Amino acid sequence: QVLLRESGGGAVQAGGSLRLTCVAEGYTLCMGWFRQAPGKKREGVAAISPDGSRPYYVDSTRGRFTISRDTAKNVVYLQMNNLTPEDTAMYYCAAARSVLCDYSLRSPDEYNDVGQGIQVTVSS
Repeated sequence: QVLLRESGGGAVQAGGSLRLTCVAEGYTLCMGWFRQAPGKKREGVAAISPDGSRPYYVDSTRGRFTISRDTAKNVVYLQMNNLTPEDTAMYYCAAARSVLCDYSLRSPDEYNDVGQGIQVTVSS
């Protein structure tokens, strides 16, 4: 089991930025972030390959969000720019026992390990 701990959420105005950090304890392969707003299903946000060389995004976050990874520290970051109220949700760090990171991104229900989540609120 991988333990994941998120930090960095909060409240910002539209157009602002936040950086989320996820510290992992345990062996990790694909890692990613997904979000879930009240009453909605999980939505993949970004994922990254085990060596950190390949990021993956969904259309709604590509160009605004950047996922990165420090493999030495076992830490994953999500830099979120140009935030909109539609980005408001609980954000979760997740790890998959797989190297199929694009699949993990698009199937967030199938992550093997998930953090407790952190709230991101964007006001207009």
